[in-house]
Amino acid sequence: MKKIKITTAVIAIIVAMGFIPEVTGQSLTGKQIIEKVYNRPTGDDQTSDLTMTLTNKSGNQRVRKIKQFTMDLGDVEKSIMFFLSPADVKNTSFMNWTYESDQGDDQWIYLPALKKTKRISSDSKSDYFMGSDFTYDDLGDRKLEDDTHQLLREETLDGKACYVVESVSKDEDYMYFKTLVWIDKTNFIGVQKEFYDEDEDLLKILSIKEVEKISNIWVITNSEMKNVQKNHRTTIVLSSIQINTGLSASKFTERMMMRGL
Repeated sequence: MKKIKITTAVIAIIVAMGFIPEVTGQSLTGKQIIEKVYNRPTGDDQTSDLTMTLTNKSGNQRVRKIKQFTMDLGDVEKSIMFFLSPADVKNTSFMNWTYESDQGDDQWIYLPALKKTKRISSDSKSDYFMGSDFTYDDLGDRKLEDDTHQLLREETLDGKACYVVESVSKDEDYMYFKTLVWIDKTNFIGVQKEFYDEDEDLLKILSIKEVEKISNIWVITNSEMKNVQKNHRTTIVLSSIQINTGLSASKFTERMMMRGL
């Protein structure tokens, strides 16, 4: 499935800046580089434990424990997450369906206090997810053709030789005017991404801290999204990762969101 989520379903954001062997002896355009990032292998399904830590400008932290499942069905990729703790978010669940076609993502959230699922409308995609620095839009899919991609330069970041690609939205009403992504030239893993708001000011920076190869699949296991305008950040650490265990598609339904683990 072609995607550039910055989160695997959180997370998918997270699996999205992945690995494709480098093409040597050939000049690549910005679009070709981003396409390689989109087309990274992620396996047929994945299960993981997720620790989300929210840190405000005073340094105070809130830690959330989540169980997450993803599954690639070919024409659609589905993900679902269940909040395990703390008590104020326990039993909340979120589900995302990303389509191979031009169809927009479908997203739902289940709030136990209301005892019903709510579909996330297109007008709510810019809202921040559960107090984190990821919007609902960040957790979904960004199509290759939604932006104009340009290779700006090549430079070293944290000791890694990188392509720097600018992606400018074709939609003037989109929440981000543009993004800049630093992509490791040796393996096409995106190691940093900057998000610029509608006024073209830097809004957020996504930094990939750790990557691990599991079952021959590259998985981003530690990442941080920092809102530089609010001085607030969200770190996401994955653990107990299992790939290709044979998940059932029946897990990714509104009924399962309400039922929980």
